[in-house]
Amino acid sequence: MIQENEIVMLMLGIGVMVFVLLNRSRLKKIPFSGIIITAFYVVLAGWGLTVLEGFFWGDILNFIEHLCYIASAVLMLAWCWKVFVKTESGKNA
Repeated sequence: MIQENEIVMLMLGIGVMVFVLLNRSRLKKIPFSGIIITAFYVVLAGWGLTVLEGFFWGDILNFIEHLCYIASAVLMLAWCWKVFVKTESGKNA
């Protein structure tokens, strides 16, 4: 069963994806931007899977959806680590 909030989240995510694609050159100025953009795309895939699981392969797509959320969280952790954790010399990694 598909819920309205799942569709709204997917539509908002697609809108943000368009913004990301249109502003790719500006976003490259963010340190380690590739990691954070990949994390967004992975969570967007999770939002897409949560809508698709209402139509077919519910259990399998639900499992893959939650794997996407875990992968996105790990990527966000990696980005935060690289940006905010200092090395021994006092410089950013």
